[in-house]
Amino acid sequence: MSDLVLVINAGSSSIKFSLFETSKTDPVVLFKGQMEGLYVEPKFSAKDADDNKVANETLPADAPKTHDYALRFMLEWLQTRIAGRSIAVIGHRVVHGGTTYSKPVLVTEDVIKGLEALIPLAPLHEPHNITPIKILQDLLPNVPQVACFDTAFHTTQPELNQLFALPYEFAQKEGIRRYGFHGLSYEYIASVLPSIDTKAAEGRTVVAHLGNGSSMAGLLGGVCQSTTMGFTALDGLPMGTRCGRIDGGVILHLMNHLKMDAKQIETLLYKESGLLGLSGFSSDMRDLQESDSPRAKLATDYFANSVVRETAALAATLGGIDALVFTAGIGENDAHTRQAVCHQLRWLGVDLDETANAVRSGEPRRISLADSKIAVYVIPTNEELMISRQALACIA
Repeated sequence: MSDLVLVINAGSSSIKFSLFETSKTDPVVLFKGQMEGLYVEPKFSAKDADDNKVANETLPADAPKTHDYALRFMLEWLQTRIAGRSIAVIGHRVVHGGTTYSKPVLVTEDVIKGLEALIPLAPLHEPHNITPIKILQDLLPNVPQVACFDTAFHTTQPELNQLFALPYEFAQKEGIRRYGFHGLSYEYIASVLPSIDTKAAEGRTVVAHLGNGSSMAGLLGGVCQSTTMGFTALDGLPMGTRCGRIDGGVILHLMNHLKMDAKQIETLLYKESGLLGLSGFSSDMRDLQESDSPRAKLATDYFANSVVRETAALAATLGGIDALVFTAGIGENDAHTRQAVCHQLRWLGVDLDETANAVRSGEPRRISLADSKIAVYVIPTNEELMISRQALACIA
């Protein structure tokens, strides 16, 4: 019986997976896990539907450390646990769809060529998204695969919010424009908002996807109007190790006066900046919140202030704001950041319920007072579930 959906999220050194069954109205997760440390010391871990750890092992030293072997290992592990059931479709998270892909697409040879053509737009991510697709074509040749894009949700932005003030030909011919990312997360939030707050779902909502990678988006009736990430996943908010918004003149200064080359600048902006660069010791918000270091406070204050600034900017593009939603690792779990942001947004009409904000819960919940002009929510995101839904819809 082909009633399972496999979701793959691959990076340069890890492959995350989720296996869903589809016998219910909405896909339900059976197993989730990852192979991390590829090409160095691969480690495999997995949990069941109740979040119990069911696998945790380091691969033998003589085992290949490649994506190919990791996928074979994971598939063999899954086959021993699905009792003769089979996979109906495989959904892949693909970071960049460019202007070509505005919705999920069934993978064909032409689609693979189209994805490879987009590698210059996301050289750090796209190749690692494509590799598992090719490998699984060989391992499971009869199982359809669907590419689900992090950029697709943002293709609804008005052109004004997609352009840079460069000569227009750069956008038209070279594809240099604001694409936005984390779209699968935003689409999930938009899908559950109607059951949580009808006014927010139909009105003007700012969603803050705050994690090691952070961005925000302004939704009008659940449709994206503007987002903080731009041409790459480097723009907008500061992140764990990424700098976020930066004056392009700084890049020229690094090149011309500090004689840094492109690779050094790439490393600086992507791996040495953000919370890590400001604090000097950690990219993890949990470490910073627990530290009494003045620079840790500088980093957390800078992060919260950036969220406040972008909230106001997105509200302006929406013509107002009815709701603010926090999601992703920091957004869902860090009460301190939420408190700092909401306190700075009191002028906008946010009245935080301190007690509700302090509660830890894996369920969607309101954390603003009942009479707050702007409703504030914490809603756990679920990108894997969104991919499973899209993959099933694509083959239906």
